[in-house]
Amino acid sequence: MARSSDPTRARIVAAASKLFYAEGIRAVSVDAVAETAGITKKTLYYHFRSKDDLVAAYLAARDQPNLALFKRWFDEAGGALPDKVAAIFSHLAESARHPKWRGCGFLRTTAELANLPGHPAIKIGAAHKKKFEAWLQATFAEAGIAGASELARQMLLLLDGAFAVVLLHRDASYMETAGEAARALVAAALPRRTLSRRSRGP
Repeated sequence: MARSSDPTRARIVAAASKLFYAEGIRAVSVDAVAETAGITKKTLYYHFRSKDDLVAAYLAARDQPNLALFKRWFDEAGGALPDKVAAIFSHLAESARHPKWRGCGFLRTTAELANLPGHPAIKIGAAHKKKFEAWLQATFAEAGIAGASELARQMLLLLDGAFAVVLLHRDASYMETAGEAARALVAAALPRRTLSRRSRGP
């Protein structure tokens, strides 16, 4: 029976999300999650059959909120399409400057589970990245970009590469540099008529 709306389950996922993101999934025990959630381990196992299920739920809970946040940053940004794409990177750079920032939870989890390619959490992470790529592809296609699919893949590579390098060096400016590269790639891919119309103004 599905218990997705169960408040206890939600509290467990919230506790797991906080601990897994801050410390990593290997370092956090089921006991620690139960203690943080204020429940017994028996109650936790009533809602989740295993730690693997809990890890998968942790990433699943991040999926739609993260995608919605990227889309909001894009929609609220001023300027043309290249500026809107670059805004995603700018906001991520701001996030990366927060002392509690630990990079991309999907990528970090995948790295920890690299020897378990069939793990449900890896499948959720891969699906999340594909959704982001598909959204960009649709956005680029709507703008008349012929190579929308390839450009969306380039954006994903820039984004995830920046996540890795920023986490390694603890320097958020790398995310901003990736954003400038994204801006240039999108601007170069736009149809010339679009650029001309933008340059003339309304």
